[in-house]
Amino acid sequence: MNVPTRDQAQPSRLSILWSLARPHWGKLLLGLALALVTSAMGLATPMVTKWVLDALAASTSLAGPIWMLVVLLVVGAVVGLWQWVLLGSLGERVVLDARESMVRRLFRAKVHAVTGRPSGEFVTRVTSDTVLLREAASSSIIGLINGAVMLIGSLILMGVLDLVLLGTTAIAIALVGVLFGMLMPAIAKAQERAQEHVGRLGGMLETALRAVRTVKVSRAEQRQSDRILADARQSAEYGVRAVRQEAVSWTIAGSGLQLAIIVILGLGAWRVSQGHLEVSALIAFLLYAFGLMEPISELTENVTGLQSGIAAAGRIREVNEIDVETDLVETRQGGRGSTPNTGPVLEFSGVTAAYGPDLPPALAEVDLAIPRRGHTAIVGPSGAGKTTMFSLILRFLEPQQGSLRLNGEPYLAHTHNEIRSALAYVEQESPTVPGTIRENLLFTHPDATEAELRAVLEEVRLTDKIAELDEGLDTPLSSTSLSGGQRQRIALARAILRTPQVLLLDEATAQVDALTEGAIHDCIRDRASKGAVVTIAHRLSTVVDADTIVVLDEGRVRAMGTHHELLATDELYASLVAALRLTEAPPVPVASE
Repeated sequence: MNVPTRDQAQPSRLSILWSLARPHWGKLLLGLALALVTSAMGLATPMVTKWVLDALAASTSLAGPIWMLVVLLVVGAVVGLWQWVLLGSLGERVVLDARESMVRRLFRAKVHAVTGRPSGEFVTRVTSDTVLLREAASSSIIGLINGAVMLIGSLILMGVLDLVLLGTTAIAIALVGVLFGMLMPAIAKAQERAQEHVGRLGGMLETALRAVRTVKVSRAEQRQSDRILADARQSAEYGVRAVRQEAVSWTIAGSGLQLAIIVILGLGAWRVSQGHLEVSALIAFLLYAFGLMEPISELTENVTGLQSGIAAAGRIREVNEIDVETDLVETRQGGRGSTPNTGPVLEFSGVTAAYGPDLPPALAEVDLAIPRRGHTAIVGPSGAGKTTMFSLILRFLEPQQGSLRLNGEPYLAHTHNEIRSALAYVEQESPTVPGTIRENLLFTHPDATEAELRAVLEEVRLTDKIAELDEGLDTPLSSTSLSGGQRQRIALARAILRTPQVLLLDEATAQVDALTEGAIHDCIRDRASKGAVVTIAHRLSTVVDADTIVVLDEGRVRAMGTHHELLATDELYASLVAALRLTEAPPVPVASE
């Protein structure tokens, strides 16, 4: 992900805030109107108080000003409650919209864009950073406008009461404004850095918890905790720094305003004694002076909230800029018609692929045809390009040169959905998805019937095990009722629930028990008689019966043939077999190349 410069980042971050607030502009305007009404009630109160005092001095009726104070109180309370609920609900809606856009973006993103960063970091951005938008995209802007209106309105009414005292107040406000203008950027920067470390903490914690067994066996609990908590301490350090700067700012501001009020009181008393000012006007002026802290606080708090929201918007923008999978063609209504019965189901034609424009090719000039039926095994040393080949088939990665074909048509003539609907894939770790066994089996084909579920469980030899479970198919997979091998068979069952054109197995028998391995081998043989099966394998038992074995080395197809042909003709394949002890027989002499 490209990191923009500071000049580029600010408009983009503000545009993120605006894009989140724009759908709710009607409620924002209503919230602003309610805030202004509440402020008007507050601004009117000192003037009505002056009316009470003047009526008392003139011995006239107090009913009018008292009733006015009651009306101001009731209307202010009702409107304030309405505004509070409205903006609170709006803030939650903004958070939901931001989370929805990021979650959808992450699942539409290219695989390498998501796997290139710790998943916990993305989780933090979806959960924690979005909360910072609640105030920034809803109440902060309204608070800024309302605080400014209330401050300006207070100053105007104070000027109506006495211009000399207004000048004293203006000097104090100017000094406070300069102070906050100097300290606010540092406070915002400290808060941003604190949130960055929270994101790192989330990423490292999520990764470490996944490997908690390894952590414990390695006796690395203390070391791993210290490493993760280093980011927690950094976040706390920046948070404390922001708190200290805020405390200093508010202490100086509060003290400055209190000093200004003392000066106003002394100067006002003198002006009253000289006959230049009425006592009621001085009291009203002091009420406005005491109330100045509220709009100033509202302004500074909302500036801080807006800055925090802008910083969060920058991190959210990075998620929204992740490259997503795009189709050059539209999904065909009604499908593409019947699948041809002849010719390869998959073809590589001069395919070269890399994981970045400046990185060396992971595959180079590969030509390969996968027959419509039969078992094709791909072997080779680590880094030979086996996983890259699967990534290309699944369209997780696009070739830099050459092309792939599905059923004789170029990949670019298909949508991602069309390609993947012809494929089934079992990852090396065979992950299960959150939910029950039934939900896992139905993950790819949610419309499958009970008969189909029973048939596929029978095929992977899990019928008896599922029957033993108290909740059967509705047993949550988060429980420990199933072993790793059984979970792997559930992943396999999910892949073969409906017969795919191509079944892709990534080292499906690399770390399984004999029972699971036998079930997988039987499944491979059965599926190979109906369609194409392509496996990445390190075990002889997986490849010895393969119709074709493809040997990859340094991103190129080195050799192709059966197990016995390759043992006799390819030195690398023979060395792989010998090194991994995949055969009990002594190595067959290798013919010279």
